[in-house]
Amino acid sequence: MLLVVTYSRRARETLRNACRAHEETVVRRFGRAALLRETEYGAFLACRLRERHAADVQVERTEPFNEFADAPDSVREAAVAYEQRESPNTPYDRFAAGTDHPRSAAMRERDL
Repeated sequence: MLLVVTYSRRARETLRNACRAHEETVVRRFGRAALLRETEYGAFLACRLRERHAADVQVERTEPFNEFADAPDSVREAAVAYEQRESPNTPYDRFAAGTDHPRSAAMRERDL
């Protein structure tokens, strides 16, 4: 998919209009940003926005996140356990202390 992010009011307006006019190419809209299908037409729309608004538009190529293929088992298990904790106000690091769950500092340092 193509992620288009706008940084000015005029660029946002143009993005909004393009999304309304070309709904078949839009995967999802987020106000200042939109995900476009990774087709030649999606690229055409993104290039038009960049041409019109230059630095006020950023375009990035994205990949869908598959939690089962992309995240280690330990991370998924920690997320499930943390969401099922007894006290909803317990911070993650306190929750993970004394368990086999990864520490937040360690997770921040490791790439997927």
